[in-house]
Amino acid sequence: MQLWVGLGNPGGAYAQNRHNVGFLAIDRIAADYGFPPFRARFQGLLSEGRVGEERIALLKPQTFMNLSGQSVGEAMRYLKLTPAEVTVFHDELDLAPFRVRLKTGGGHAGHNGLRSLHAHITEGYGRVRLGIGHPGDKDRVAGYVLSDFAKAEADGLDDLLRGISDGAPLLAKGDGPGFLNRVTARTAPPRPAAKPRPPGEPPSRVAPDAEGPPEDPPEDPPESPLKRLMERFR
Repeated sequence: MQLWVGLGNPGGAYAQNRHNVGFLAIDRIAADYGFPPFRARFQGLLSEGRVGEERIALLKPQTFMNLSGQSVGEAMRYLKLTPAEVTVFHDELDLAPFRVRLKTGGGHAGHNGLRSLHAHITEGYGRVRLGIGHPGDKDRVAGYVLSDFAKAEADGLDDLLRGISDGAPLLAKGDGPGFLNRVTARTAPPRPAAKPRPPGEPPSRVAPDAEGPPEDPPEDPPESPLKRLMERFR
């Protein structure tokens, strides 16, 4: 059994906030893998099912973000899990929007949900860090994270959630790189294919990683006056 936790704030007013992207990820996994309806347990909403071959409990704390650790700690104790068996999905200001990184342990970087988790279950849990970008000014952070994703971000958010769902079985069995590859396949634009060379055109002399045109071969050094004089009397 593993416990996957989405961080967010309860209530419709917060449902589409950037701060609630952890809830959105958990909801997408539950929908795509046929989990039963969430029910109230452990000061949160819980659903249990399978992702791939692994048994997973999905939890959305309803304590508000700053007290998330209370709910997670209660669930861990009942399910007899260690921090290493817990994975937390949360918003990350220090990543560009819809970028994803994995991390285990370490500091909370001022994130109030993680701060509460540190206090209740220690820092040894896994994290799926979901990038939301930074507003550019620390005084704007509170309003930014509690604002909804913009309409222009809808496609990027959907790609992110699809990628998380695609990679969930790999995350469940501990294949972090495989999980990230599945996310990237959804969120990163495809690289343009190399332009085909017309028939008969010779390949470029420029190496793939070279910059600028190829250099001309160096010219032969000019002959010295003594050498020219010797050539005259040969």
